[in-house]
Amino acid sequence: MRVAFAGTPEFARVALQAILEAGFDVPLVLTQPDRPAGRGMQLHASPVKQLAVSRGIAVAQPERLRDPATHAPLVAAQPDVLVVAAYGLILPQAVLDIPRFGCVNIHASLLPRWRGAAPIQRAIEAGDAQTGITVMRMEAGLDTGPMLLAESLPIAADDTAATLHDKLAALGGRLIVDALRRLLELAPVAQLEAGVTYANKIEKAEASIDWSRPAREIERKVRAFNPFPGAVGLLRQTPVKVWTARATADSGVPGTVLQSGPAGVLVACGDGALLLTELQKPGGKRLPARDFLQGFPIAAGEVFGA
Repeated sequence: MRVAFAGTPEFARVALQAILEAGFDVPLVLTQPDRPAGRGMQLHASPVKQLAVSRGIAVAQPERLRDPATHAPLVAAQPDVLVVAAYGLILPQAVLDIPRFGCVNIHASLLPRWRGAAPIQRAIEAGDAQTGITVMRMEAGLDTGPMLLAESLPIAADDTAATLHDKLAALGGRLIVDALRRLLELAPVAQLEAGVTYANKIEKAEASIDWSRPAREIERKVRAFNPFPGAVGLLRQTPVKVWTARATADSGVPGTVLQSGPAGVLVACGDGALLLTELQKPGGKRLPARDFLQGFPIAAGEVFGA
């Protein structure tokens, strides 16, 4: 089977790696154009492009796929199927119709829950007990296609978006290989409209911590926004990023520092309190509370602002 692939970030690279290791013929990879990154803002190839180039696979990087001329590389590749994973571009119907057996998508949730751009983060933020991978046939709607395979995994109490991403990426790689091997015998199952939720893209404006919210809710937000964009508390007009935290039963006026020491900075919330155990000041490194407080002392009684 000739398997074209469309994807961009590390999540997609893991899937492409699994497809290649399974021995499938990959004639073409579609990925987003190189983007500036780092202090020097030099152009960097996506993880998917880096893998494709290292394997000698042809790469196409259209800005959009609306112009029929951008479809030419995919038409020329004559794929039996196009696998899509976190590509970042909308595929018009004309593209979906090119592969002989259509297009399949690897989605990091148990559909129909968390359709959309940020299913991993939203599952943690909402306090879901589990998530998973769904392999589905693609259609014009946003993650609305019929499902071919799905497998769940639990969300651990200490999972961050980073750790859950890695677990789901590995599961996605395994499931897509299974789906490709059985593509013509798998019976598509339509998604139910009941239970549909949407995982909107994470915006930097969401990073600010609202201390009037329950501590357990803020703790989930800290985990969901690690590594991007990082939950932020404002102290002495300085944005302080909170990377790890633990909810406790302590209480006080929301935003007030109840205790501060090597074990962490305990901040009162609307319900309970949050022990901040890994923090970062602007221009600094992520540090355990003990080390952070040496360069940025915080005293009991200080108040985090909105």
